[in-house]
Amino acid sequence: MDPAREHPLAWMDRNAERRRADGLRRALRPRPADEPLLDLAGNDYLGLSRDKRVIDGAADALRTWGAGSTGSRLVTGSTQLHARLEDALAAFTGAEAALVFSSGYTANLGAVTALSGPGSLIVSDAANHASLVDACRLSRARVAVTPHNDLAAVEDALARRTEERAVVVTDSVNSAEGDLAPLRALHAVCRARGAALVVDEAHGLGVCGPGGRGHVAAEGLAGADDVVLTMTLSKSLGSQGGAVLGPRRVIDHLVDTARTMIFDTGLAPACAGAALAALQILREDPGLPGAVLAAAAALAEAAGVPAPPSAVVSVVLGEPEVAFAAAGRCAELGLRVGCFRPPSVPEGTSRLRLTARADLTEPDLDRARAVLATVLAQARP
Repeated sequence: MDPAREHPLAWMDRNAERRRADGLRRALRPRPADEPLLDLAGNDYLGLSRDKRVIDGAADALRTWGAGSTGSRLVTGSTQLHARLEDALAAFTGAEAALVFSSGYTANLGAVTALSGPGSLIVSDAANHASLVDACRLSRARVAVTPHNDLAAVEDALARRTEERAVVVTDSVNSAEGDLAPLRALHAVCRARGAALVVDEAHGLGVCGPGGRGHVAAEGLAGADDVVLTMTLSKSLGSQGGAVLGPRRVIDHLVDTARTMIFDTGLAPACAGAALAALQILREDPGLPGAVLAAAAALAEAAGVPAPPSAVVSVVLGEPEVAFAAAGRCAELGLRVGCFRPPSVPEGTSRLRLTARADLTEPDLDRARAVLATVLAQARP
């Protein structure tokens, strides 16, 4: 057909058909408030999104400040509540300062692009989250992608650089595998080669490190003057939003240059209030991270995989159709699990992703064990 005569969006139908044939079609499935399924798919690691204290924190902020922040952070979108949250996050993680964004995604975009740019090098782990990948693409820096947790490859990329500035970017906890980055050794490489280290603690905060302060704190790097943290408020803190934490001069630089902060409406006050309340709960109950890891170990045992050092239990099944069918069967039996397929994971490694929570009871775990035993017996060869 003459391309000029074809509908300008017809290519979408062909792409959709290809994705369907490859088992990669996706669909939104709105869940009801009273869903009966046991949730092992969400990222509410500490079980705080429905905690009355967190809901009260959101409601109080809503009544005090209104439904929205009304503008960008540099206009009217910064309230005293945002400042309190930033101070609390910095104190909890050992950072000098913090800056709150509207999401973890925008926090990563803002941090990486503002710390790099033309004439700089970014060294990015191949398994990094899509938000970090997109940040690298938008940075206009030269990007070297290194194999997952490969220290030698990072050192080689830094040793070969001709750029004046360099930034190494990694997740502290990989969102699909659940494994930990070798941060102490990675930091040593960065320091020896004059590079800054940016670490996304999205899946580390509330689960890893002393009192849930994150993997960076566990590795003795809290407050380091060449380390920048990013994080989300939507996982362990049960709210919404993101933050960048690090040296004061980094935060000041972001206020001047981070486009996803300058040109985005500030985080809704209710989300800030909820996150602040959740952070206080975590401070007062340092046993919560241990409960998450214990639940993760129980789920891993039920799935026949090694216990992870995080809340993420990865059950690799291979082809996308197999993983998708297994996730559907779990739902039929009362268990909601994550289904990760390419491009979220490499070809041939489609999987179920189970996420542990601190509030899972023994009956919950027994229910999960029974469902997983049935489903995995059918899904595995």
